[in-house]
Amino acid sequence: MLLSIEPDGPVPIYQQIRDRIVEAIADGAQPAGSGLPSTRQLAVDLGVNFHTVNKGYDILRQEGLLRIGRKSGAVVRRDAGSGPPDPGWVPDWAGRLRTLLAEAAAQGMPAEDILRHCQAALADFVFPAAGTREGATAGRREGSR
Repeated sequence: MLLSIEPDGPVPIYQQIRDRIVEAIADGAQPAGSGLPSTRQLAVDLGVNFHTVNKGYDILRQEGLLRIGRKSGAVVRRDAGSGPPDPGWVPDWAGRLRTLLAEAAAQGMPAEDILRHCQAALADFVFPAAGTREGATAGRREGSR
């Protein structure tokens, strides 16, 4: 798994690790059941402390996206084809989405631009096919990832 982070960026490294893995799950690069590098290996690969990677993995575990076992290591627990989100997840997500959209509005971004950016981002992700639990790539742009 290839992750790219900005060590000197404004977002904490553990959050960048978490975010890149969520994106890899959403775009289909890391389907349910796929393994991730060990915390030590990813830390070496990224040149960061293994506790930083562990924190990112733990957040994903708490969010229900990873399963972490002594023998199996970190394994993706769910993806777009895994069925509906866990109970209680949607209201929390909707609150975070509202805050993110509020940031754009507060910066003076027109609603049309916000929608355009949202549509462009959605085009990169895999979504379940309507009425099924199987993943579909209908939203993906031609030639993306």
